[in-house]
Amino acid sequence: MEEDSGIRLVHLLVTCAESVQRGELALAGSLIENMQALMTRVNTSCGIGKVAGYFIDALSRRIFSPQSVGSAAGSTHENELLYHYFYEACPYLKFAHFTANQAILEAFHGHDCVHVIDFNLMHGLQWPALIQALALRPGGPPLLRLTGIGPPSPDGRDALREIGLRLAELARSVNVRFAFRGVAASRLEDVKPWMLQVSPKEAVAVNSIMQLHRLLGSDPNRNSPIEMMLSWIRNLNPKIVTVVEQEADHNKPGFLDRFTEALYYYSTMFDSLEACPMQPEKTLAEMYIQREICNVVCCEGAARVERHEPLSKWRTRLGQAGFSPLHLGSNAFKQASMLLTLFSAEGYRVEENQGCLTLGWHSRPLIAASAWQIMPVAEATINHQTVGILNQNNNANHV
Repeated sequence: MEEDSGIRLVHLLVTCAESVQRGELALAGSLIENMQALMTRVNTSCGIGKVAGYFIDALSRRIFSPQSVGSAAGSTHENELLYHYFYEACPYLKFAHFTANQAILEAFHGHDCVHVIDFNLMHGLQWPALIQALALRPGGPPLLRLTGIGPPSPDGRDALREIGLRLAELARSVNVRFAFRGVAASRLEDVKPWMLQVSPKEAVAVNSIMQLHRLLGSDPNRNSPIEMMLSWIRNLNPKIVTVVEQEADHNKPGFLDRFTEALYYYSTMFDSLEACPMQPEKTLAEMYIQREICNVVCCEGAARVERHEPLSKWRTRLGQAGFSPLHLGSNAFKQASMLLTLFSAEGYRVEENQGCLTLGWHSRPLIAASAWQIMPVAEATINHQTVGILNQNNNANHV
């Protein structure tokens, strides 16, 4: 009976999303009432019952109280706290940090002055491991500069500086020369290259952990933020750009397509979280994911920032912007696989995908890590010409 109710819930969720797409909000509202009644017959503490509850809540907000969506996004402090618990409860962020750090460490080989630009500092969780690895580098550590980007502190505290001071203390204890700069910005697109104070003497790494998708909002009246950002990143002449993104397709224009893709993706994500033995970390990690679901399902236009796209689209976009892939290599694969041994669950899988690494649950990849370098001039010219020809063909087909 519970299984039948679960199947019916999924069917009603998709039917409700179809009604929302057609603008039939009265019908969608009655379907939500049906689903809420069905929820009494399923276990809401795990499985489809739990996932359905989050999606029903998101649909309900969209239909009945769209003005409450902003409050569901939470404060900066709450989001940073939930991010920390998500980091602790499951291996996704650890894998992201670990893989990016390994690639950055290799790119910095032989350089005495290095500069990491982190697009989302978030407690600085990623950087102690890199500082310690640089301290052990044969021939001695380089001078490390870290520029951390994060939201302004609402309470007047300089939270970025506090994180910088903690990292500086760690660097001092392992004899790594270290300099920190915090850049406060509410949105990533508000950051400008001059704020980063990059020196031509430095080897630069640009690090983006689940941030670039936030620049994919489509405003026909201005240049795409992602194109502008990739252009100025390229002009910094970095040694490496590390990119980790959700391996999902939540940026489709049609609401129904986006909804069904999100339902499948987050069902797998919640399934993997069931393996987490820690409380309250698991519950708070679920709240972190719930806020993503709410943004994907409830929001449109500039308010919708969780615009995840799969690795295949990022490959195309970064290639067109003048970047070529750097293979993450067997070292990163082995070490990422070893990282998973810290988690008791058998279902996590690291896989290699054309030089990139994905981490998923059973057969479904959930996040993808990739590394990029500036494309050589000759290759960039050929690539640009190819894109031009493809665009001409597309225009001809449309005519």
